[in-house]
Amino acid sequence: MTASSSSTGSPVTQALILAGGQATRLRPYTDTRPKAMVEVAGRPIIDYQLEWLASHGVEHVVVSCGYKAEVLREHLQERTEGPEITLRVEDEPLGRGGALRYAAEGLRDTDAPYFALNGDVLTWFPLDELTARHRNGGGLATLALARFRTTWGIVDVDDQDRIEGFTQSPLLPVWINAGVYLFEAGITPLLPVKGDHESSTFPELAEAGRLTAYRIDGFWRGVDTAKDVKEAGSEIEAMRENAA
Repeated sequence: MTASSSSTGSPVTQALILAGGQATRLRPYTDTRPKAMVEVAGRPIIDYQLEWLASHGVEHVVVSCGYKAEVLREHLQERTEGPEITLRVEDEPLGRGGALRYAAEGLRDTDAPYFALNGDVLTWFPLDELTARHRNGGGLATLALARFRTTWGIVDVDDQDRIEGFTQSPLLPVWINAGVYLFEAGITPLLPVKGDHESSTFPELAEAGRLTAYRIDGFWRGVDTAKDVKEAGSEIEAMRENAA
C-alpha cells in the first residue's frame, strides 16, 4: 500500500473543485456563467478558492465542470499565478459524488490525499489544522463543518411570553457539511460513478467509523442564492475595511 500523508506527514498539495452545477437558484447571476464564476465583492468565487488553496501549499487543482464550461475555461486560462489547473468537463451531469470521482481521475498523483471543495463555498480557515485533525482521526475522509445560519429571524421570548427582541439570521448550535473535505486516495473508488456521495459513500464511512470532522472557527459562507451573493459580499467588504 502506498503511504499517505496521514502516515508520512507530507503536505497535501492537490485539490478538486466541483464547478459543474447549473445553480438555478442563483439566477440571473448564472444565466451566462457557472456558479463558480459568480462574482462576490468583485471577484469570482473560484478565484477566492484558488488563492486560498495556493496559500496553503496546493500546487495542482482539478476543476470539474459542465454547465457553461467555456466561460470557466477562458477565465482560468487567463490566470498567471496560483496552482496548476486541470479542467475536466462532464459530458453529462454526474451528481456531486460522480463529479468528485471523475475529477479525482485527473489528479497528478492518484495515490495521494487531496482536498475537495464545492464550487459555491467561500471560506479561508487554516487547511493545516484540517490536515492535522484528519491525521489524528485516522479515517478515510474528514469533513469541515460550519455552524448553521438560519435564513429566518429568531424571536426572543421570556418565560412570561413577553417578546424581548429579534435576532436576524443567527448562527444556531448545530453543524452542517461545509463542502470542504480532505480525502485519502482510498475513498475515490468508493465514490459513486453517478449520484451523490452524501447519500451513499458518507453514510457508509460513518457507519464504519472512518469519517471524522473538523469544526470551522471563522468565516464560512455557502453561496446558493442571490441573497447569499449580496450578504457574502457585504461581509467580505467589511472584512477588507477592518483589515485596511
